[in-house]
Amino acid sequence: MKLLPFADHVAAEDSSTLVLPNDADPLSPALDDVTRIDLHFPKFTDGRAFSQAFLLRRRRGFNGEIRATGDVLVDQLAQMKRSGFDVAVLRADQDMATAQRVLASYPGYGVGTYQGDAVDVSPHFKQSREGAAA
Repeated sequence: MKLLPFADHVAAEDSSTLVLPNDADPLSPALDDVTRIDLHFPKFTDGRAFSQAFLLRRRRGFNGEIRATGDVLVDQLAQMKRSGFDVAVLRADQDMATAQRVLASYPGYGVGTYQGDAVDVSPHFKQSREGAAA
């Protein structure tokens, strides 16, 4: 997952980026020619963007960039990664070094977790068996 400080985030200015409000249905917008989707966290306690990212990856098959914006805290990064986010724009008061340490403690999708996630859908136990069989 790529991390961006708040100051480096460039708001969407072209038709290839879709800004999806957190109360919008992620299954309804047309995704033709969309390469980036910005999902917004209005406050850290509002997790609807997690569900949106998951649905965009799993049900819509969206392979472009999904970016977390808004009230993005270091505490949320591991779950964002598992939900399908590619980029997190950290809130201005969040420390980049701490964010990098948090992500380093979760080196791969699904590693250290039992269930699959938005990107690596196989459960952890099945990944282990498939790797051993190969």
